[in-house]
Amino acid sequence: MRPIKLLLLFVFLNFYAPKGSAQVYRFKTSSVSICEKDAKGKWGEWTDFQKSEIAIKLDGDKDRIVVNTQEQQLYRIAAYMKKVSTATDDTVGFECVDNDGASCIILIVTRKNENNRMQFYINYPDLRLVYNIYNTK
Repeated sequence: MRPIKLLLLFVFLNFYAPKGSAQVYRFKTSSVSICEKDAKGKWGEWTDFQKSEIAIKLDGDKDRIVVNTQEQQLYRIAAYMKKVSTATDDTVGFECVDNDGASCIILIVTRKNENNRMQFYINYPDLRLVYNIYNTK
């Protein structure tokens, strides 16, 4: 009788128990700024923030980040970085590969001393974009 109970428990746990899953986070942007390296390899100034209302989805189940600009940007998450907390910021980072196979680092930064303002950075070796973002449900 005991082996039958164990078998039934095994079947239940494997087929009927809820499966754990990573969360999906959805954001909206309000503005964007860009910074590029010059011909000498030095970072220029950030542009003034321009209005930008797009959706961003971080999907931990599929290990990807989707930025819904006019031409959709898909970033495959290659590695999850450790969360870094300082007195002023909380930063979560991702090593990513974009649609074209280029590597980049994506950071989500919460500015503690700025009323928890959130920013979404896409960092390439010669280009950086930052979006001001907020959570959506």
